[in-house]
Amino acid sequence: MDLTGIHHLTAVSARIRDNHLFYTRVLGMRLVKRSVNQDDVRAYHLFYADALGSPGTDLTFFDWAVPPERRGTHSIVRTSLRVDGAAALEWWAAHLTEQGVAHEGVRVRDGRATLDFEDPEGQRLALVDDGGAGDPPVPWQKSPVPVPHQVRGLGPIVMSVPSLAETDRVLTHVMSLRPVREYSDPAGGATNVHVYEMGKGGPHAELHVAVEPDLPVSRQGAGAVHHVAFRTPDEEQYHAWAERLNQLRVPNSGEIDRYWFRSLYFREPNGILFEIATDGPGFTVDEQAESLGETVVLPPFLEPHRERILAGLEPID
Repeated sequence: MDLTGIHHLTAVSARIRDNHLFYTRVLGMRLVKRSVNQDDVRAYHLFYADALGSPGTDLTFFDWAVPPERRGTHSIVRTSLRVDGAAALEWWAAHLTEQGVAHEGVRVRDGRATLDFEDPEGQRLALVDDGGAGDPPVPWQKSPVPVPHQVRGLGPIVMSVPSLAETDRVLTHVMSLRPVREYSDPAGGATNVHVYEMGKGGPHAELHVAVEPDLPVSRQGAGAVHHVAFRTPDEEQYHAWAERLNQLRVPNSGEIDRYWFRSLYFREPNGILFEIATDGPGFTVDEQAESLGETVVLPPFLEPHRERILAGLEPID
């Protein structure tokens, strides 16, 4: 029973219309699901991904009118997006410059060519050359980004903790992740980063843990990451993970049906929220592939409240 990779990552935006424009027009990702936060229906929940919203390609946002994040430890500090090859990174460096997005140029981090930048609200991102590793995405033919250079999915996720021991215990003994190497990243602000992998490994299946005891504790806000989700292939293994957390007395949400996938939430010792999510049923369970993300879609239990929910949402197009 192994987690197979990163499933999705969910962050916070206080300017959801600008967010939509940036991720679809600048980064060229497809809006594959336009819905609401199932626990706070006043807020959009937008999902950007490849053409079909394949597991491992989703970068999602909650629409919350909150102050900016206070950066620090006890948080996820950078989200990597995978691209294939040096030519892709060269294209992206020129493209971001043309779009007025500041970046630091291509450099090597943990042996991989990387391009760091931020979205308009300070969400810390990186484009990482994955060498074609990981499940191949489904290209979005209507993207403003040429197919060879499109984002292929989520890459290594970087989190910051003040000390490693308790987090390591959860990652290895509870989640069965494997510690595989360490590296220093002074230019990125971290000198002691520990790499954990899951499944068959590779950039799509890594969690990087930076140990930064001198940082203040973060405060979540706009530009921050809310949680990271890890892939489990089917409901049988999903139920087994729920049972495992309970057996190990790890406080958790219990099983939650998000309709497009099944979710299970818990926090590692520093309070960072983790989710285990199933690969299916997927985003085409309630929409046709050609029209994904064009209208607000609600899970069945919210449909009776559609009129009230839509009345509280502002258009994003």
